Amino acid sequence: MDFGMFQKNVERVTENCSKVIVGKEDRILLIFTAFLCSGHVLLEDVPGTGKTMLLRAFAKTIGSECKRIQFTPDLLPSDLTGINFYNQKSGEFEFRPGPLFTNIVLADEINRATPRTQSSLLEAMEEGQISVDGTTYPMREPFFVMATQNPIESYGTFPLPEAQLDRFFMKLDLGYMTREQELGVIARGPAENILDTLSPAVTPEEIAEMKELFPKVTVHPDVAGYMMDIVEQTRKESRFVTGVSTRGAIALYRASQATAAFAGRDFVIPEDVLTVAPHVLCHRIISRGAESFDDAKKFLDRMIAGIPVPMERTR
Repeated sequence: MDFGMFQKNVERVTENCSKVIVGKEDRILLIFTAFLCSGHVLLEDVPGTGKTMLLRAFAKTIGSECKRIQFTPDLLPSDLTGINFYNQKSGEFEFRPGPLFTNIVLADEINRATPRTQSSLLEAMEEGQISVDGTTYPMREPFFVMATQNPIESYGTFPLPEAQLDRFFMKLDLGYMTREQELGVIARGPAENILDTLSPAVTPEEIAEMKELFPKVTVHPDVAGYMMDIVEQTRKESRFVTGVSTRGAIALYRASQATAAFAGRDFVIPEDVLTVAPHVLCHRIISRGAESFDDAKKFLDRMIAGIPVPMERTR
């Protein structure tokens, strides 16, 4: 198996997206990892850090259709999934698809919609289908959801329940650029103009091949045991109300495989697990304290640091 193809495609995707979003190569790589694993991403950060622009750049880079949905309190589930309407000309009901019927969905400020509307995403995210009036419609392939939320302003918002958070493959933030990077960005032309010039960096055939190949990456029993040591420790830790679910353990396994493939390897090493673990696991843990997400992430990092790393041959 040629895993060198993964490295070349990752470089092309990262370089293309970085023309629009500067200094966030690691986040682009993580989003690509979630996309390849058929997962979804929750991006939490303050307004104006480039969340929307990042996803639009990623969509153009992989040559997929993208639709943005602004979540508001008056948004209804049918506004996402679509409705059956009566066609007076034909005398029959016809299905009019909603904006979820696309390849990449940007659910902007998802926590501003009511829980009923938020839950309309669950079937599409988990099962790749939508049910309307008893009829099931499959989603397009590939199907990828990136939801955003503002971590500061909580007035008029509806926090995502734990069951829905668990549906997200990763939770990420962008953060601010460095001073030098930001100086370069404010002096250049509008990002929209740069976005319009982007062309796909990978083909649908290459994406399909990568999705087929990365699950064949070998995971040594010692490394798989290391993953389970981390997962089980979150369930034993007194500071956490609940630990990582089985869905989270599967996500950690698959994300580690994709990370190894991106590095051109056909086997997973402990460093691959450590790279993705905070982003895959942290939002799946409920802490007893009222600490912030960053505090919980730091505590998880310290917990993982106390777990012995397998040092034997991992191939």
